[in-house]
Amino acid sequence: GLHGITQHFIDQGGRDKLDQLVAVSVFDARTAMGESFIVRAKAPLTLWMLIDPQSGLSDASLLTGGMGGAIDFDYVPSRKSGIYLPEPLAELREEFTVTRGSAKAYELSAGETVQIIDVEGQQCSDFMALRCDALDRGQERYIDSTVTRSMVRGAYPIPGLFDKFYDQDMQPLLKLKQDTVGRHDTFALACTARGYEERGFFGHLNCSDNISAALTPYSVKPKTAWPAVNFFFNSWIDEGHQLQSDEAWSQPGDYVAMEAMADLVAVTTACPDDVDPINGWNPTDVHVRIYKKSNRITHAVAYRREPDAEPIMTEHSAFHERTSALTRDYRVARDLWLPQSYEGTRVQEEIEACRTAVTIQDLSSIRKFDVLGPDAEKLLQRALSRNISKLSINRGLYALMCDESGSVIDDGTLFRLTADTFRWCCGSDDSGLQLKALAEEQQLNVWIKSLYGSLVNLAIQGPRSRDLLTGLCFTQPTQTDLFQLKWFGSTVARLHDRNGEAFQLTRSGYTGELGYEIFCHEKSALAIWDAVMEAGRPYDITPMGLSALDVIRIEAGLMAAGAEFGPDVDAFEAGLGFAIDLNKDAFIGKAALERNASTPRRQLKGLRFAGDETPVHGDPVMLERRQVGVITSACLSPTLGCAIAMARIATEHAENGVQLEIGKLDNHGKRLIATVGDVPFVDPTRSRARA
Repeated sequence: GLHGITQHFIDQGGRDKLDQLVAVSVFDARTAMGESFIVRAKAPLTLWMLIDPQSGLSDASLLTGGMGGAIDFDYVPSRKSGIYLPEPLAELREEFTVTRGSAKAYELSAGETVQIIDVEGQQCSDFMALRCDALDRGQERYIDSTVTRSMVRGAYPIPGLFDKFYDQDMQPLLKLKQDTVGRHDTFALACTARGYEERGFFGHLNCSDNISAALTPYSVKPKTAWPAVNFFFNSWIDEGHQLQSDEAWSQPGDYVAMEAMADLVAVTTACPDDVDPINGWNPTDVHVRIYKKSNRITHAVAYRREPDAEPIMTEHSAFHERTSALTRDYRVARDLWLPQSYEGTRVQEEIEACRTAVTIQDLSSIRKFDVLGPDAEKLLQRALSRNISKLSINRGLYALMCDESGSVIDDGTLFRLTADTFRWCCGSDDSGLQLKALAEEQQLNVWIKSLYGSLVNLAIQGPRSRDLLTGLCFTQPTQTDLFQLKWFGSTVARLHDRNGEAFQLTRSGYTGELGYEIFCHEKSALAIWDAVMEAGRPYDITPMGLSALDVIRIEAGLMAAGAEFGPDVDAFEAGLGFAIDLNKDAFIGKAALERNASTPRRQLKGLRFAGDETPVHGDPVMLERRQVGVITSACLSPTLGCAIAMARIATEHAENGVQLEIGKLDNHGKRLIATVGDVPFVDPTRSRARA
């Protein structure tokens, strides 16, 4: 065989390149049933497969395939060229590569961080860790998924990682530091020999056996099936409660970083599965970095502005130095960590403060886009549901951005800063993508500028908000004064006097109360926070978190993305018909909305319950044994003293006063009785916000 290859190479004019021929012994085909060998080409090449005449494989079996000792060839184009390793997170102690189809065990000291990196994308990696002190006592204490779910009180109806992982004694082993994917498997076992055998792949490499072999030096007993956390494994539970999986979401350089909370023996695999889509049909390597104990590695998860964009790790907002002194309760809001509630008040007191006094809230995760240029108005007129031509300078309006079917892509508030300059404050990065696509499609002379972290914002909400701002805001004679600022008005102000920190002040908010929003440069954030807090002391100012805001916006009947509106729900069905101007020139979605306006299939209505038991998003609204609607948002209302909900209900059953039931325990085992009414639940005329 080698002689034939050499002669062929010479015949092709390659005599001077004979030294480039490389021969590799792959495996003994007589004993390696079901094994695979992968060759990755970094440059164009010619590949030959030599079959030993003593192997028993004939040319016929090679060509025809089947189970009679055949060899199958598959060609898989590269997903992305090259191997990508992200920059180190801190000072390294050690790093190594786990080659495809193998596993490696290693030790972690308490406080050290391990980073598992998918270097080529779409490669799963099982992970397990055991306590060293237990091993010294002859015990095995390792990550237990059932205990972990119980301790963090999360069963994960969608895939992801827990914040901490616990052993059988309910002791924490690891805590999550960073995750750039957000989609992993915590349901199932590492792959097993039996799992392959049941499908006819006898003797296939598997992670469970690899884990057992890697842990042998640590006197860990081998297991037929190892429980594991499978990083990058894309799994979910379907509507029939079956475990499903598909190709991984991870891209080259994606990673998970976890800090050891005790001295551990850990093991990492590079999954060998090439018979399922989970590794993109092409198993590759996994890289591991171990970092010395460090405070540099912050707690962060990934946010992608577009599905194929590079991940942006969640960061703290410009106000974090002040909010972190008052709370440790944060949650992810797009690419930022924002307070969920505050230690000294919590949700109930924060709601009360917004209703009766004044609150301050960091809402910097709101998306801000400046749309500038000669065709700015033309673009926005095409993109938004309201008539932009009627908008005066320093005025704003609430509008929708729809797709061709009339479904809401995003909602937000548009302010006109100058004749050719607008600021769109919205909820989603999809707004920017839609505006860019429309501008390119129509070849408009317009610039769409994303402000992101450079323009941060605070919400000052409540009946005393104007009193607070009275002694705080200085406006030039050419700008609108605070007391002249009408609902949805905008002005440029400064702290105290003409030399103070500058900010945009708008009379807007998401609470249904009298309120204002401050937009400022990130460098001015702390000075403005301090000034607002100082000016608010006589009015009992209270910092407010996202949890209180969610209750307040439900009471005020304010809609939210992913709840009241989203794909397959048109603007009328989402209760947003008031924000649609069908008399204006054509805008995206107008034709569909005109068709649906006269006979909407569903309506957004309010439900008031007799008691405090509260449904959750997605619960079915039932009439006898038939589902006639779905809960979109719900809460226990402190203002009304009962549970309330917004629901999308079939028009035939959406009349006020109708009694419906919310199905619990598989829809029929338990029912919550509710009465249909209008939204908002509190202050239906919006008189408080207009005060």
